[in-house]
Amino acid sequence: MITRAQALELLHAHTQNQNLRRHMYAVGFAMRALAEKLGGEPDMWETLGLLHDADWEETKDTPNEHTKHSLAWLKESGEVEGPLVHALMSHNRKLTGLAEVEGNMEWALETVDELTGFIVAVALVRPEKKLELVSVESVMKKWKMKAFAAAVEREQIAQCEDTLHIPLPEFIQLTLTAMQSHHEELGL
Repeated sequence: MITRAQALELLHAHTQNQNLRRHMYAVGFAMRALAEKLGGEPDMWETLGLLHDADWEETKDTPNEHTKHSLAWLKESGEVEGPLVHALMSHNRKLTGLAEVEGNMEWALETVDELTGFIVAVALVRPEKKLELVSVESVMKKWKMKAFAAAVEREQIAQCEDTLHIPLPEFIQLTLTAMQSHHEELGL
């Protein structure tokens, strides 16, 4: 299996935008925390989080290609099948149709991807712009404001309750705690 160091190398080779890198770090940290809660393989789940948008800078103008470049890079590094590959294939399934979401690791990515961005948005509207001052309550308050971070697909996040059997407030807390534990790497 590809290591965290190899995943970071791929991410850094193909992603120059610091905010996009930080997004992938955040998803990676949250995925590790979810793996620990759900009995998954923390290294693999974090690696998936780190790589899920690694090709975005190259594919943002052709969204139906998103994840296909990353899959090619994995293949070049010897990762041609298995749970990590399938999970990455399912990430952009609405446009690529490569694979359906199956299992906890894939549902974790599906639900936490948007949540990390929402939490960052909550932190950035605070005068201090610090994750440590964000709470589940402040996230839930903004959640109810449909105009706030309107592009975030709240329904996608809320699937955590049916697919992972984690109540939304607990899911937010777990993700927030993971991000707060790495606030320096996230620049918040």
